[in-house]
Amino acid sequence: EDGHPVLLESFLDGPEVSLFCLVDGETVVPLLPAQDHKRVGDGDRGPNTGGMGAYTPLGWLPEGMVERIVDEVCRPVAREMVASGCPFSGLLYAGLAITSRGPEVVEFNCRFGDPETQAVLARLTSSLPELLHAAATGRLAEAPEPTWSEQCAVDVVIAAPGYPGTVTTGGTITGIETAEELDDVHVLHAGTGTTERGELIAVGGRVLSVVALGATLEAARERAYEAVERINLEGAQYRTDIAQAASEGSVGSVGSAASADGAE
Repeated sequence: EDGHPVLLESFLDGPEVSLFCLVDGETVVPLLPAQDHKRVGDGDRGPNTGGMGAYTPLGWLPEGMVERIVDEVCRPVAREMVASGCPFSGLLYAGLAITSRGPEVVEFNCRFGDPETQAVLARLTSSLPELLHAAATGRLAEAPEPTWSEQCAVDVVIAAPGYPGTVTTGGTITGIETAEELDDVHVLHAGTGTTERGELIAVGGRVLSVVALGATLEAARERAYEAVERINLEGAQYRTDIAQAASEGSVGSVGSAASADGAE
């Protein structure tokens, strides 16, 4: 009544899913779905972050949901961009909620998403460069479908003290070599630098991503956290429950009984 607008939005009542798709005009090739953990603390407590870890596969995701997302969300976007005279070539990142009404869009982006990408690409067994080159040169429709490992992947982010608020940088990092001695573990650098003496230090908020593969989500979790514990950064913080709910079968998908209505 006083001239201040009010925006009403429907509540998205289901778990989130990230799906990356390579796009070349109207050709859409999905990669594997993954789930991010946004809150800084265990149990999804604390402020939102850029992502504290991710995992794949999503055993709780209803069968056929990836195909539905591609058909109802991603492919229509690609077609509309062609029809609008600005065809897209690249990576379409769809952040979605699997709600009681079906998949609904939370956000779009045109890049790989962190930290989901680390987990997804850890399972890719075919050539990523060839797939990207095909999309970049208009030959994505002719490219072989990507192939995937049957293993599960878990990615745990190690963040600097204070993240996601005022971050304390400059801490020395040790133990990465010891962590990577474990089978099927690799450590990716995000916010690291080196001193004049060659010491590895933290220079950003999210410092490292520790990625592990395993025959099950629980096996991948155990391996990832064993590696995390071998890495030393004073005051570092990380979540201890990445993929825990999924490995225990306690992630509920309210979209499992949804009708075939399209995403809004």
